[in-house]
Amino acid sequence: LLPLAKLPTELLLHGNIVFLHLTYRGDTVQADHALYDFFVASKSRYQKTDYYDQTHKSFWSMQFDKGSQGEYLIWDSLQQLPGYKKFLFNCYLPKRNGESTEVDLILLHESGIYVFESKNYSGWIFGTETQQYWTQSLPGRYGQAHKVKFFNPILQNQAHLKWLGKYLGIDSNLFYSCIVFGDECTLKDITLTSGRHYVTNRSNLFTAISSYIQLSITKLSPEQIDSLYAKLFPLTQVDAEQRAQHIKEVKEIQHKQEVAAQAPVAS
Repeated sequence: LLPLAKLPTELLLHGNIVFLHLTYRGDTVQADHALYDFFVASKSRYQKTDYYDQTHKSFWSMQFDKGSQGEYLIWDSLQQLPGYKKFLFNCYLPKRNGESTEVDLILLHESGIYVFESKNYSGWIFGTETQQYWTQSLPGRYGQAHKVKFFNPILQNQAHLKWLGKYLGIDSNLFYSCIVFGDECTLKDITLTSGRHYVTNRSNLFTAISSYIQLSITKLSPEQIDSLYAKLFPLTQVDAEQRAQHIKEVKEIQHKQEVAAQAPVAS
């Protein structure tokens, strides 16, 4: 590896190191300019998106954080939906106990309010609508599956719908719950019974939402969407202290959930 000071200046993007294919020829280093141009174009496009404008997350931060990447890819897959719409990301909704709950992505659309929980997971996913924990099955050593329990994302999103409804003071019939897994995983056995939630891989999301929109009546006017957006937008712009407090609360909840998931079931 070359010291940073010896890297050609064209390999630096505003302080971010671009990892390119380098060819050594004598005492010189040549970069694959096609790959460089790709990164430059991708970063430039990203910095013009609603996601960047709201979250202020750098291109590299989004690329190397699976959670942020999943949120961005959901937005990217839905931005061409027909009709008047607005997106909100990482919305911190207040709860009665003084804590907050974070919604990954909200779509305000003429056909309703879509609340997305993003799970950028891999492996096989198993779960039902009502059980408290779902299972992620990953390839393990010697052909043995490694199974991980995680909190039911439908129940997680139900809490989001509850606090979003209370904050906005509007009819819950306007809400649609969408759980979106990455395309690196297989939804092996998911059982839904109420018809109030939608669970899918990201690659199927645009088609599913588009089909619903075509069959739906108009429920929100552009003026109503703008009003809801203005009310929720400040909740996406929390400061570092609020984010740190929320992360602390989430870790405490996750620890309790992990302990509960590992506890033996009483006979």
